[in-house]
Amino acid sequence: MDMDTRRRRTALFLFFLIPGLSMSSWVTRTPDVRDQLGASTAQMGLILFGLSVGSMIGILCSGTLVGRFGSRPVMGVATVLITVSMAVIGLGAMASSAPLVTAGLLLFGAGMGGGEVAINVDGAEVERITARTVLPTLHGFFSLGTVVGAAIGILCTAVEVPVQWHLIAVAVVTTAMFGYAIRAVPSGVGKASGGSPMEGSADGASKAKVWRDRQLLLLGGIILAMALAEGAANDWLPLLMVDGHDMDPALGSAVFTGFAAAMTIGRFVGGYFIGRFGRKPVVRASAVSATLGIALVVFSDSAALASAAVLFWGLGASLGFPVALSAAGDSGENPAARVSLVAMLGYIAFLVGPPCLGFLGEHYGLRTAMVVVLAFTTVAVFLAPAVGARSSATVAAQPEGERPRQHCE
Repeated sequence: MDMDTRRRRTALFLFFLIPGLSMSSWVTRTPDVRDQLGASTAQMGLILFGLSVGSMIGILCSGTLVGRFGSRPVMGVATVLITVSMAVIGLGAMASSAPLVTAGLLLFGAGMGGGEVAINVDGAEVERITARTVLPTLHGFFSLGTVVGAAIGILCTAVEVPVQWHLIAVAVVTTAMFGYAIRAVPSGVGKASGGSPMEGSADGASKAKVWRDRQLLLLGGIILAMALAEGAANDWLPLLMVDGHDMDPALGSAVFTGFAAAMTIGRFVGGYFIGRFGRKPVVRASAVSATLGIALVVFSDSAALASAAVLFWGLGASLGFPVALSAAGDSGENPAARVSLVAMLGYIAFLVGPPCLGFLGEHYGLRTAMVVVLAFTTVAVFLAPAVGARSSATVAAQPEGERPRQHCE
């Protein structure tokens, strides 16, 4: 691997670390923000709606923008939105302004959703160049960022650092990371040769072809299932352990920490197993692991066994999303549209799935509600062949004429 490619890969690590660090910084200070705003639970729900709206706007626009401008400017603008959002949220909390905090969350959501396709398209390109599996490790840096950000946020809360100074400091640090990273990313990656992928009759036909691609829809099914498994744990796991297994809140939070650690480990070591065994067996094993973990949490009455099962849940949920995105990126022409389609399904699962589970949990209990997630991960076991039998590294190592077209530059 030459020096430029190594710097580019390091830059992508930072582009994933920044949103993870920022997101957990905000999440850990949510109670303090709520107190400074004097907001009720219902009002906080409306404030958080800004995050959902921004995320959907970002993910719906991302594929089109990458096809028109390439991944570099989209990654750049999206990351700037994330860094600015931290300062806006902090200032909104200091001013006790709910609209300003909502605006900050909208910017954060737009940056997260808008950068998703661009960063993954660029990561898939690095996989092709280096003949190594990269995307799971990239997503691992997002998970690592959430762990680091949470630890810093807990510390700042414990020593009573004001929210605004904490979040403004995060904005400064992430801006410095961005300034270093953006210089290593080349221009033109993911850019459609004729401009916007949504313009012109030929491009319109290409877009329609993507939506009719059976393999791509199967990959979307894998991502939807595994993203739902991850999102359900992120939103409900502590409460699930407290209400469903009679744990005290501290232990429930500790169980969630175990889940996050398992996700991080799975994404960092996943590349080795993908390179050794290929995508299909790894994704199938991941889906089986998640299914086993969720089943034990739902059906076991032993709190200790359910706590241990969460580790299988986290390991299983760690690889489905990045590996399926990687497979989508090299499944044919117009990779930006392909990644955009499956990533959008993942975001739908993240944003829509957990509230629906909450509605079911209100009526039937959270353990029963998780049966829905269990059903989706079970289906993902059978969809695993859609990712292909070979690793992305093996595909990348093939001669140009023998592998699928990767990117239109």
